[in-house]
Amino acid sequence: MNDHPPVYAELGPDLILDAVESKGYATNGHLLALNSYENRVYQIGLEDRHYLVAKFYRPGRWEDAAILEEHAFARELLETEIPVVAPLADERGDTLFTHAGFRFALYPRRGGRWPDLDNPDNLEWLGRFLGRIHAVGATRPFAHRPTLDIDSLGTQSYRYLLEGGFIPAHIELAYRTLAEDLLAAVTAAYQRAGEVAYIRLHGDCHPGNILWTDEGPHFVDLDDCRMGPAIQDLWMLLSGDRQEMGLQLSEIVAGYELFRDFDRRELLLIEALRTLRMLHYAAWLARRWDDPAFPQAFPWFNTSRYWEEHILQLREQAAALQEPVLAI
Repeated sequence: MNDHPPVYAELGPDLILDAVESKGYATNGHLLALNSYENRVYQIGLEDRHYLVAKFYRPGRWEDAAILEEHAFARELLETEIPVVAPLADERGDTLFTHAGFRFALYPRRGGRWPDLDNPDNLEWLGRFLGRIHAVGATRPFAHRPTLDIDSLGTQSYRYLLEGGFIPAHIELAYRTLAEDLLAAVTAAYQRAGEVAYIRLHGDCHPGNILWTDEGPHFVDLDDCRMGPAIQDLWMLLSGDRQEMGLQLSEIVAGYELFRDFDRRELLLIEALRTLRMLHYAAWLARRWDDPAFPQAFPWFNTSRYWEEHILQLREQAAALQEPVLAI
C-alpha cells in the first residue's frame, strides 16, 4: 500500500466520476453521497439511465488482501443464490480498483426499505437466509479478515479512550473501573459458553444493512465481515424487553435451523457481544474524530454529557450481563 495514502478531502466529484469512467462506464454527472462514514459511498448515474454505487475505501484501514477476501465472500454467497449485494467484476475478473491513489469497488444499485421486524414471518425469513449465509461461512475460514475477540473490540477500545484523553478527568476512574469489570464479566460469559465454532460472518448485521422488497430481504455492506460466533449475526436483530427478544430470537432460529444447526451455548454470548459493541462504537468515533465528517455527523459525541450517559449505559449493561440467558 502507498506509504502516504490520500485523504478523503481530496476525493472530489470530478475524481469520483473519473474513477467510475476509468472502468468503462459512461456517467451522466449524477452523483449522490450515501449514508456512510467509515468509507465514502456514492450513487452514480449512467448515460443509459441506470445507476451504480461506488465505494471508496478508507485509506489505510484494510490491506488489499482483506478487501479482496470480503469481495470473494460476497460473490461466493451470491453464487449460491443468497441475496447479497456483491461487487461487480471487470473483464479480467477484478473487483478492487485504484484511481488517483484511492481504492474503490463498484456495486449494482439495489433499493429497498428497512425490514419490519415486528412481523414473525419476516424474522423467520431472515433466519433462513442467515442460516444459508453461515452454512457457506462455515466451509472455510478467512485468512486475512479479523476475528471478533475481546481484546480488539473491548480491551483496545477502552484503553484507546483513556490514553487518548477522551474521557473527562472527573469520571476517568469510574470509566476505567467499570470497563475492567465489564470485560471481566464478558470473559466469564465466554468461558461459560465454552469452545463455540468461529465461522465467516456478515459481522455487522443490523437492520440498516438489510433492505427489504416485495421479494424479501437482501443483505448489503460486508465491510465488517470477520470470523466469529454465529450469534453475532442474530442478536442485532433483536429489540424490546427480554420476553420480546426471546420471541424474536425463537422465530429467527426456527428459520435458521432449516439450513444449519444453532448452538444454544451461544446464547450466553449475546450480552457479552453487546457490551463489546458498545465499547468499540465509542472508540470508533474517537478514532475517526479527526475526519471532518464525524464532528458534523455526530456533534453530540465527546461532550461531558455524552460520556456521563455512556457510563450510565455501561452500568445498565453490567446488570444485563448478570441476567439469565434468553429463553427460546
